[in-house]
Amino acid sequence: MKSIRDIDVTSKVVFVRVDYNVPVDEKLNITDDNRIKATLDLIRYLLEQNAKIILASHMGRPNGRRDPKFSLEKVAKRLSYLLDKPILFSDDCIGETVIKMVSQLNNGQILMLENLRFHHEEKENNEDFSKKLANLCDVYVNNAFAVSHRDQASVTGIPRFAPESAAGFLLEKEVQSYYDSIENPQRPLVAIIGGAKVSGKLAALENMLKFVDKLIIGGAMANTFLKSQRFDTKGSMIEEDLLQTAADIVKKAKDKGVDFLLPQDLICADKFDKDARIKEVLVDQIPDQWMALDIGPKTALRYAKAIQDAKTIVWNGPMGVFEMEQFISGTQTIADAIADSSAFSIVGGGDTGLAAKKCNVTDKVSYISTGGGAFLYLMEGKKLPGVVALE
Repeated sequence: MKSIRDIDVTSKVVFVRVDYNVPVDEKLNITDDNRIKATLDLIRYLLEQNAKIILASHMGRPNGRRDPKFSLEKVAKRLSYLLDKPILFSDDCIGETVIKMVSQLNNGQILMLENLRFHHEEKENNEDFSKKLANLCDVYVNNAFAVSHRDQASVTGIPRFAPESAAGFLLEKEVQSYYDSIENPQRPLVAIIGGAKVSGKLAALENMLKFVDKLIIGGAMANTFLKSQRFDTKGSMIEEDLLQTAADIVKKAKDKGVDFLLPQDLICADKFDKDARIKEVLVDQIPDQWMALDIGPKTALRYAKAIQDAKTIVWNGPMGVFEMEQFISGTQTIADAIADSSAFSIVGGGDTGLAAKKCNVTDKVSYISTGGGAFLYLMEGKKLPGVVALE
C-alpha cells in the first residue's frame, strides 16, 4: 500500500479518516484522548507539508440519526487544545456548507467534519455517499486502523473515487507490528488468548496454530476448553455447541507440536458479583453451582514461566473478569510477565488494552494496538478491507 509520504500534498486537500471514537462520561467530557493523540504525528506532518486537512470519524452508534451525544464538536475542541491551533468544525460531513468550507480552506488549516454515522449511508457503504466524501479532496488517507476491518464508505468507498489514496502513519505502524509479531516473528512466539467466548476468537485460534510455538488460554473461553477435556465446569460460562470444536483445536495443537496451555486451578465465585464469596480450586474441584471467574495462582505462575523465554508475545484477551478487583490477579500476573520480558510484545486493543492500562503496563510493552476488532481480524489470517482498498 502507498504511504502518505509517497505523495506530494503541498496545497492539496487531504481527507484523513481517523478514529476519534473516544469514551465520554455522563457529562460528555472526554475521559481518554489517546486515540486523538495517536493521530498528532500525521496531522503535524501534513501541516508541515502545507496541506489543507479534512478530518473525518465516527463516534458511538447513532444509527444514522443526528444525536448531540455523539457529536464530534467536543473532539475538535480537544484536538485544538492538543495542537494549540484553531480547528474549524462543520455540523455535517456532506452538503453545500461542507463544500463551501472546504473551498475556503487555506494551506495549514484543519476542518473536522461531523460524525460520519449520522448518515446511515456510511455503514451501508453507499456509493453516492462515498462519492460525495471523495469529491471533497485531492488525496484520501486511511489512518484509522481500528475501523479498517469494516467495509464502509469512509474506509473502502472513498478510495474508489478519490484521485489518490494512501495509508497514514498509524495504519502503517499497526500493519507492520502485526507482520513483525505474527508473520515474521522472532521465536519462540507465544500467544496469550483470553476473553469471554471461543466463538469470537475461533478463526483466530485456528489460524494462530500455524504460527505459534505456545498458545496460552485464559478467560471464560478456557471453561469451554476444560469441559471439552472432560472437566466438570459446574456453573461456569461455557459454549456447549463448541465443545467438539474446542477438543479439535486441542488435538490440532498437539499434532502440530504447539505447547497448548490450559488452566490447572481457578478462582471461583458463588455468583457473578464483586461481593461474591470466592475460592481457589483445582479445575476438577469447582463447587456445585459456582463459576470460574479468573485463572488460579498456580496457573498464573505457570503461564508467566511459559512467557519467560519468548522472543515475541501476542496478547489478546484478559485472563478473568479484571474489572472486579478480586478477579484481576491472573491478568495482572500475565501483564507483569509480559512487561518484564525482553520480547517484542504486541497487545490487542479493546478489552486487552484496557486490561494493560489497569495493570499499569502500557509503557512496558512494545506496542498496544488501537483496534481490538481489526487486530483480531488480522489474527484470523484475513486481509483488512481498508488496506485492500488502498492497494
